Amino acid sequence: MAKYIFVTGGVTSSLGKGIIAASLAKLLQARGLKVTIQKFDPYINIDPGTMNPYEHGECFVTEDGAETDLDLGHYERFLNIFTSQANNVTTGRIYQTVINKEREGAYLGKTVQVVPHITDEIKRRMLQLGKGPEYDIVITEIGGTVGDIESLPFVEAVRQLQWELPEEDTLIIHLTLIPYLKAAKELKTKPTQHSVKMLSQEGVHPDIIVCRTEKQLTSELRRKIALFCNVKLEAVIEAADAPTIYEVPLLMMREKLDIISMKKLRIENKNEPELTKWKEFLDKLKYPKSKVTIGLIGKYLELQDAYKSILESFIHAGAVNECQVQIINIHSEFITENNIAEKLEGLDGLLVAPGFGHRGVEGKIVAVKYARENGLPFFGICLGMQMAVIEFARNVLGLKSAHSTEMDPHTTEPVIDLMEEQNAVTIKGGTMRLGSYPCVIKEDSLAYSIYGKTSISERHRHRWEFNNKYLTQFEEAGMIASGKNPGTNLVEIVELPNHPFFIGVQYHPELKSTVENPQPIFVNFIKAAKAYAEMKTETKNPLLQKELN
Repeated sequence: MAKYIFVTGGVTSSLGKGIIAASLAKLLQARGLKVTIQKFDPYINIDPGTMNPYEHGECFVTEDGAETDLDLGHYERFLNIFTSQANNVTTGRIYQTVINKEREGAYLGKTVQVVPHITDEIKRRMLQLGKGPEYDIVITEIGGTVGDIESLPFVEAVRQLQWELPEEDTLIIHLTLIPYLKAAKELKTKPTQHSVKMLSQEGVHPDIIVCRTEKQLTSELRRKIALFCNVKLEAVIEAADAPTIYEVPLLMMREKLDIISMKKLRIENKNEPELTKWKEFLDKLKYPKSKVTIGLIGKYLELQDAYKSILESFIHAGAVNECQVQIINIHSEFITENNIAEKLEGLDGLLVAPGFGHRGVEGKIVAVKYARENGLPFFGICLGMQMAVIEFARNVLGLKSAHSTEMDPHTTEPVIDLMEEQNAVTIKGGTMRLGSYPCVIKEDSLAYSIYGKTSISERHRHRWEFNNKYLTQFEEAGMIASGKNPGTNLVEIVELPNHPFFIGVQYHPELKSTVENPQPIFVNFIKAAKAYAEMKTETKNPLLQKELN
């Protein structure tokens, strides 16, 4: 069986449990160990699929079609492995399973209670990934903070597992905050002490305390935390604020988090972490040779986590191109024909983001039109691709009432329509076209030059699709369908061959971008943006222009 590491958090949320878990996993993986991470979320939703991005950030979709917490994106980007349905569990899913069993008579007439029935189901799922030979270590992140009512059954399950499993098979890491008080000009350990005390009162005592801090921990502070929180001095780990999350594994290696963890778990491993590619990526990220400015057109811009995978994909693509990618957020609700030139001034590329609903749609269409007519590199994802289709239909094909039936159910020109299998769907949760699907790409297309092959697989999350009744009209007018699903003939990719770079995809390529394997469309989009930026520079420089002429 695998060994189990549990990561809890205290004082406040958003301290970065997912990043700490992913960083430790990366270090252990770099030593040759087989590692996976799972997230247990305390909310009662079955999954985040029906939640507004403002509530919970983006919904990350796995290969097998699970709608999951955005932390699974961090796990995949750090470890370069796929996660699945089993890697994200919510309170809602736990209770649903237990209630279904009760209805089936599985408990033989017993009273169903939080302990033992809910906690037993939590434990079953905590151990599930570690039962085979696939993994040496399973890291489990417990969502929320210690003391939350919702988290109590998960903490109790961890307590029971500590008692049931051999001592060397479990490790508890508690992430907490050491706030800096500017008025007093000092770091305060009391919130951490209270957090550890609260966790201990629930029967779980941490083996390692990771301290988020914006100032360096002194040796005196470390001793104080170790003494009052009853851990070894070496088990007090500093997690200082970092310029980028991708530096955190190296910071944790400097703090010897992996060594301390292996010591507690009695793992003999003398390998040094192999992080050559990781360090090369960081060097390119920290020392770019050029810069591009990309406009991100969306409607959830107030919360950056709503587009987390897109933003991380730009970081990966920027490093490949040795280029700093500056993102300019542009709210689609405030874009009009009158201000579009001003809104997009100075951009080297335009990405129209995915989303749902009619809010901000017309602004996205106006932005696509500007990019198409002015040769600005364009990239549309899911809804962004659909907006490109609608814009082309209205302004090139002359179908003035062209729209999506998602926004206008009564449109006379439904160039984007509900998928056939979605017509009978009445339950919204988990019923979209989800997960990985194949796509066949035409040779001699932009998509082929990007991927370098004719057969790919990408992840989806949508209900509406390109209406193939209009395909001939589009292709005759210059917008080609360069990628299609081989089974359903669903249009996956559209592009304009007579444009410097114009591509829209029905799938979500950002979900498969990792540090070691940056997503090729993002890489080529940034490459096109660099070329566009260089062209603008040459045009503005009279000496260069004279030389070119």
